Amino acid sequence: MKPRGPLMWEHRLIEQLIKTVEKVIPGIDPVKGVDPVFIDTIVDFFRVYADRTHHGKEEDLLFKALEKKPMSPEDQALMQELVEDHRKARSGVADLVSAKEKYISGNAQAIETIKEKLNFLIGFYPGHILKEDKVFFLNTEKYFSPAELDELLNQFYKFDQGMIHEKYRNVVAGIIRS
Repeated sequence: MKPRGPLMWEHRLIEQLIKTVEKVIPGIDPVKGVDPVFIDTIVDFFRVYADRTHHGKEEDLLFKALEKKPMSPEDQALMQELVEDHRKARSGVADLVSAKEKYISGNAQAIETIKEKLNFLIGFYPGHILKEDKVFFLNTEKYFSPAELDELLNQFYKFDQGMIHEKYRNVVAGIIRS
């Protein structure tokens, strides 16, 4: 297996969540409101799974390894575009958190921002995933030897093993601070 395998599996799970969120959005309105726990769950998924776990492997491992390679200007530009995409996704999730906080504080108009940010995320990820799956991952594998690809895959597995511990260290730290 090549490193793109686990990254593409992760994309499939992100796509499943997006389809679910897409079905929920029409039911969110000023009368029915929105379940803050649902928003917290979505935020947790995007922060921990999509960003820290998935984008973390890309940025901390794959992209750093690619920076050491003589990449074509097109591949370099696409990698920078993907980094900017990740930044936009983080910003969208942060805005969703802010809107949820306003909503639970009694600002009923925040419901529209919640819907807007959810729509942003479900609109953003399919195109981002397509760029990675169909173009970037395939184009950039050529920069690595088979042994380097195997090592990168091993790094991905080690990265994932540490994620559960990181997640719950952060949970405990948050409880201690409160």
